[in-house]
Amino acid sequence: MKRKIVFPGSFDPITTGHVDIVKRALSFFDEIVLAIGVNSQKKYLFELETRKGWLKDVFADEPRITVDTYEGLTAHYCKKIESRFLLRGLRNSSDFDYEKTISQLNHIVGEGIETVFLISAPEFSHISSTIVREIIKGNGDASGLIPKEIKL
Repeated sequence: MKRKIVFPGSFDPITTGHVDIVKRALSFFDEIVLAIGVNSQKKYLFELETRKGWLKDVFADEPRITVDTYEGLTAHYCKKIESRFLLRGLRNSSDFDYEKTISQLNHIVGEGIETVFLISAPEFSHISSTIVREIIKGNGDASGLIPKEIKL
């Protein structure tokens, strides 16, 4: 049986920290699904199709990575695509506190879905999509924080 893991997120935009987590997870799993959650209540900086395209471009050379979108609960999406695992990156203790609670709820709602946490490498621990968006909105240079495939 293939070991498939879902890495959910808005990827608005994808960062070098996301890329590092995904590449490291490839040594543990046969397939990684990069799943963009669609929330009609949330305002995104970049359009869904742009974000999907970026993910496909960044991982174009890796056949074990697929890109998808979903609405609703992440745990329900995992069940739908028959994945028992979620992937999350942790940059600091605040991330852990938040993600621990979400993980426990996903375990209940998803009837046993397990969350796999990878600690960010030190060189990526300061990077978040929120910070990157603020740099971009302020006309700053975010090129060192996003994959080279993303042209803004």
